[in-house]
Amino acid sequence: METKLSKKKFIDQFTNIAFKIGNQVHLRSLRDAFAIIMPLFILAGIGVLVNNVIFPWIVSGTILTKFQFFGTYITNGTLNVAGILIAPTIGYCLARNKNYNNKITAAIMALATLIIMMPINITATTVKNSHMVNVTGALSFQNIGTTGMFSGIIIGLLATEMFIKLSKIKKLQIHLSDSVPSAVAGSFNTMIPALIIMSLFAILASVLTVVFHTDLISLITSLIQEPLRRVNTSLPGLLLIYGTGNLLFAFGIHQAVINGTLLDPVLLINMNKNMAAYAAGDHIPYIINNVFRDTFGMLGGTGSTICLLIATLLFSKTKSSRDITKMALVPSIFNINEPVIFGYPIVFNISLIIPFVLMPSLGISIAYFFTAIGWMHKVVVMVPWTTPPLLNSYLATGGDWRAPIVQGLTMVLGVLIYWPFLKISERVAAKQAEINL
Repeated sequence: METKLSKKKFIDQFTNIAFKIGNQVHLRSLRDAFAIIMPLFILAGIGVLVNNVIFPWIVSGTILTKFQFFGTYITNGTLNVAGILIAPTIGYCLARNKNYNNKITAAIMALATLIIMMPINITATTVKNSHMVNVTGALSFQNIGTTGMFSGIIIGLLATEMFIKLSKIKKLQIHLSDSVPSAVAGSFNTMIPALIIMSLFAILASVLTVVFHTDLISLITSLIQEPLRRVNTSLPGLLLIYGTGNLLFAFGIHQAVINGTLLDPVLLINMNKNMAAYAAGDHIPYIINNVFRDTFGMLGGTGSTICLLIATLLFSKTKSSRDITKMALVPSIFNINEPVIFGYPIVFNISLIIPFVLMPSLGISIAYFFTAIGWMHKVVVMVPWTTPPLLNSYLATGGDWRAPIVQGLTMVLGVLIYWPFLKISERVAAKQAEINL
């Protein structure tokens, strides 16, 4: 009895710590911001898919090149401005989550500060002779696009946090009479904090340029973004973090608390770089990205629970299990599996927690192996997470017919893995029913 109580106490404490970390205001604001701009990345995936899969079926040669301007313009308005989009979105979400009343001004401050930190001189390639030249007075897609996303995150959080704190200092507020329109009065109230913050960042940018011959965007990218991305998007790092998130989900805390915070930003950077490379006809750099994880690690939703439903239909004779399966099967086809997780249930069901945590790691590992040996194309298209299994892998890999085969193999193995644990779960439920009688 004492052992059980100590285990329960440990689980409760671990759950509370994870919940507090996941709901920390800055991390929550980061998740909210990515949720807001995610439709743009899905649109970018559609543009890449149309440009590189659909158009080549219809036209070729110079006509194809003209048709592909469609996807190029979509890429410019989505992937190539991702860094500059995320900063003000984070500013707005952080201000909202901190109940700051002037959310638009906070967003503008985050955007303006990010622009201040951009390098004054950049290297560009000429169109005619492809020579590298130094230019000034321009922003580079490299800095404001996917490469600059982490810079947008850090500067957006930092500038907004400073702005909110300074704006609450009454001595820095300029109060006008009641006859002045509220919009004008609000602008004057935040004028001094805005001047202070922008001046501080301008000083920092000047020192980095003059003394160290660099800029903050380059430093963040090389010292923070790339090392973090290499760890979190390595196969061991992904499996560890994603497995931990699924384990927490099994105890009632949504996996997005961990995975959405630690994985999504860096995985999305990989996905966006893959899409940009695919659109440009370049080498695809990364195997692991957020769509790869979701496509091969979430068959029917978190924990690949569609395998459990199939196992139930094939092997179970328990009426309650089959009733839940019939109700949950259609949503699961579109990767919506809350009815399974909370209805079967998987939450706090020790028998089913093991395959629930194991299956994503298995699916990701199998897909990684076939991609690494070159048998399956890398994931290059952002597809909506509600796209059904088999179809989503075909689209995500740019129309590679082998991807659904890999996904199907994973599904078969998943059914075989869930099967014995399903039987154990049903026997436990039957014994509990007998005790309650």
